[in-house]
Amino acid sequence: MSEPIRIGGVEVPPGTRQSIQIPVSRRASGAEVSLPVEVVNGRSPGPRLFVCAAVHGDEINGVEIIRRILKRGALRSLKGTLIAVPVVNVFGFVSLSRYLPDRRDLNRSFPGSPRGSLAARLADTFMTEIVEKSTHGIDLHTGALHRTNLPQVRACLDDPETDRVARAFGVPVILNSNLRDGSLRQEVLERKVPMLLYEGGEALRFDEWAIRAGERGVLGVMRALGMLPQRASTRALPEPMIAEGSRWVRAPQGGIVRGSVKLGDRVAAGQVLARVADPLGTEESEVLAPGAGLVIGRSALPVVNEGDAIYHIATFERLADAASTIEEFQAGLT
Repeated sequence: MSEPIRIGGVEVPPGTRQSIQIPVSRRASGAEVSLPVEVVNGRSPGPRLFVCAAVHGDEINGVEIIRRILKRGALRSLKGTLIAVPVVNVFGFVSLSRYLPDRRDLNRSFPGSPRGSLAARLADTFMTEIVEKSTHGIDLHTGALHRTNLPQVRACLDDPETDRVARAFGVPVILNSNLRDGSLRQEVLERKVPMLLYEGGEALRFDEWAIRAGERGVLGVMRALGMLPQRASTRALPEPMIAEGSRWVRAPQGGIVRGSVKLGDRVAAGQVLARVADPLGTEESEVLAPGAGLVIGRSALPVVNEGDAIYHIATFERLADAASTIEEFQAGLT
């Protein structure tokens, strides 16, 4: 039998599931603010995986991904424990904001402190109640406001277990990305807990393609960890491609953008990605690709200031293979 798990002062025995509200603060009105958690504790022992979303309160695709996972009948056969936290930044979520009320970015506030700012206290609660009870983690994100991302995983591939589960997630692109001070991923990895960050879609919008990719990815990781049984017959997923690097291409002037490339498109060095013109059309500049690569992120706004990021382009050792992988991935989600 599995072991009971205690979260937020609530013990969840093996073979049961429990909805838990972990108190994190009180509003000025006196109303309590709680962190919603769903714990599914399997009968048989296994890994303890946390899956969280809305660390940035306006990045809501992950909320829907977790809702769909929790509806899965396969969880009746779960080995180990699933700790689902659909909304981490509960303050930003209800106000449709990336940030907390004090304008702090929660994903720059880890590991936090029980006596620090509101962001620090929320971060400390998450580390204490969720991360310290887990063996693996997945953090679900989208692009920032007015930016949309191709489904992708960001992870530290130097760790063999992180590399293994990143590939099991099954998205076409993996970025072996650096850690950022104060980020959840940095603090989790310092505790030797393998963790992935999934990016897909745009803030404040449901993107069905990105949601389906994220749901399939989380289930793929759970199967790779032995938490769920392997499916009897599954279509083999294309091998994900590891990006060598990436960079944002920025607007050469302010104005109106007329773009010509989409997410997932292959671009060549010097290719015209877009044109930026003033509203009268008298001054126009071309936005050129700095090198060959694939578009993994783009601005969704047609109006830009000089220096605004427009396209995020990833580079690959085998660019043709990477382009084919994205095409196959897109076909598999339609």
